[in-house]
Amino acid sequence: MRWLVGWAADHASGTGGVPRPGQTIMPVGAQQVWDGPDPLWAVGDWRPDEVRVVEADGGNRLAVLGCCGASDDQLRVALSAARGGALRHLTVWPGSYTAVVRVGRRVTVTTDLAGARPVFHTPWAGGTAYATAALPLADLIEAQLDVGHLAALLACPDAPEALGEGTPYEGVRRVRPGHALVMRDGRSRETVSYEPAVPTVVAAPPVDADAAVAGIRDALVEAVRTRLAAPRHAPVPDFDTLDPGPVPGMGPAQRRAGRPARGPAPGIGADLSGGSASATIALLAAGLPGVPGTVFGTPGTSAGERLLAVTFNDLTLDPFSGREAELERARCIAENPRLHHVVVAAGEEALPYAGPDGGPLADGPLTDEPGPSLVVAERHRRRLAAGSADHLTGHGAREVLDAHPARLADLLLDRRRRHLLRPVTALARAEGASGRSVLVPLTVYRAARRLARTPYREGVLEAARRLRERDVAGPLAAAGPADGSGPGAGSAGRDVHGAGVLDASLAALAWCRPGPAARWLTGEALAEVSIRLEQAALRPVPGETGARPGERRARAALARLAADHRILEQAAEVRSQRLHAPFLDNQVVRACRALPEALRVQPGARASVLRAVLAGAGVRDLPPGWGAPSHATRAAAVRTGLRSRIGDLIDLFDAPLLADAGLVEARVVRRALRAAAEGEALPLDGLAELVSTEVWLRRLLARRGSCWTGTAAPRQRAVAGGVPQRPSL
Repeated sequence: MRWLVGWAADHASGTGGVPRPGQTIMPVGAQQVWDGPDPLWAVGDWRPDEVRVVEADGGNRLAVLGCCGASDDQLRVALSAARGGALRHLTVWPGSYTAVVRVGRRVTVTTDLAGARPVFHTPWAGGTAYATAALPLADLIEAQLDVGHLAALLACPDAPEALGEGTPYEGVRRVRPGHALVMRDGRSRETVSYEPAVPTVVAAPPVDADAAVAGIRDALVEAVRTRLAAPRHAPVPDFDTLDPGPVPGMGPAQRRAGRPARGPAPGIGADLSGGSASATIALLAAGLPGVPGTVFGTPGTSAGERLLAVTFNDLTLDPFSGREAELERARCIAENPRLHHVVVAAGEEALPYAGPDGGPLADGPLTDEPGPSLVVAERHRRRLAAGSADHLTGHGAREVLDAHPARLADLLLDRRRRHLLRPVTALARAEGASGRSVLVPLTVYRAARRLARTPYREGVLEAARRLRERDVAGPLAAAGPADGSGPGAGSAGRDVHGAGVLDASLAALAWCRPGPAARWLTGEALAEVSIRLEQAALRPVPGETGARPGERRARAALARLAADHRILEQAAEVRSQRLHAPFLDNQVVRACRALPEALRVQPGARASVLRAVLAGAGVRDLPPGWGAPSHATRAAAVRTGLRSRIGDLIDLFDAPLLADAGLVEARVVRRALRAAAEGEALPLDGLAELVSTEVWLRRLLARRGSCWTGTAAPRQRAVAGGVPQRPSL
């Protein structure tokens, strides 16, 4: 786990006897990026090439932490531009990184557009402490648990109106994606958007589809090339003598426990799941010129193999679930002589809801925040352990390329009714030969028109009313492919939550809606979240009320995916390995946003765009079934894992911390878990969110140590004050 942490001091008043970072308090295991009155540290096992600093006259400095494709000259030009307030220059390079600028008494920290590189801040010691992780700041101020934020995270996980800028820790704030935190003299803090404003009164000028696809191709190629051009890293073989750095709540012995017998392979590798996104990244990485990703001489490799491609094979799935087709597509793609193919087979020990090495789920590493990916972390860790020191994935492709159903309302706002024909027809086809399918076009059109005519404020107030009246058990509470795959993804049948594709798409045609876990929350928790929504509707964020519903919902879905991807990186972390998601890079997100909505909403749009990207890169021979959805296989794995671990999950909710906090009733959750294990159609994502939040709370209570050291370090770590019936930390 890696993060950066810094402090912006109040230069005018000074700190007097207040402890200052760098003097009487220091982050555990940190390397100082720069000192002075506004110090900055990089904490964890950062590589030398991941921390870059350039300086200019007057003590002005720019630090870029992460994978960045900019040259030193480009960094100096961006530093000069940032002196005048042009912050967008800090976010236009290929790669995934965080930029920190210190110009005089002003300190600026940028987030990314997706939300995979967040920034947090809190007032402290007469100034402002900021970091790319919330837990260190919570330790610094000895924060209590924010139960209201946890309630909002469960009731409306993809609604920025409910979550706001809060975190699970009281007093620690989050900077929204696409914004920068600007601190002047420590006390003055503001968040500013670095993206140009988009007019909402009139439609944006039409974008040529071919030019948009070419832009996506160029951005993806540059994103992959940046990873290939970075220095190669080999894992450290001696796990017993060297330590990667501090992990909150874990000592050296705990960090060594559970590590694989061997580390990841040297060089660069990629996922090859059989899906279009991972295959696109793998083929681009294998075909680009330059230094090969896989070092020849790695056990099992042959001459000419440039990339280590990893495929995960779940042996517990039924042969007729569709997984065999995915594996066959992966095998066909792996026939490329530049790919060294590795298949990782696993059984029940790698099912969802399995803990580390088959143990209890609550025994895993503590992450910065809760997230649904905690229940599948062990599954991903086994796959990543067979990968390379730098591992490429296709995470985020669905969220940046597919059309959220709410974009149908955007088409009506632009008076493009004819573009609704193909997605509506695909939804009718997914319903099958039933009498209901005849009414699908009219039903979808009415829902899209209703959303297009509903003002933002009324839409948020309607969601608040539903929460207050506990109207959350119907289609509005179901979350399905609508949140990521959209009407043009080609999904058929029923989604991973038991709701039909049409029901999920209709539920997504709203400004704001309850999440799948809302049906199991208490009335008090739902009422508190409804108050949050009402306050957000009365005091909207400037520039957001005029946003179009489809664009806003798509940004929220991407932010939710990016946040969960970040939690997955921490929960399934393999020592000496970096997980790369090029689709979440700033330049790739910008290129994908330029894709015309009329093209985006068409069935199979993502597969056709990625096919065009590969064709432009010289790859045209793709296996049959390219772009087929994989929701059914994921749903089968989740339900099988739930059924196999039902005893442990029932014990987990025998006396849950969520019930102590007043968010759920234990018997209600236990009954839902048993029903889902028996095959009842329930939103499985909602149950995963409840389980992951409970697991995260237990790991938080069980942690030892703090992120800080020194004579003036906090006397205790972040405490769960919202859970009164558990021993004090």
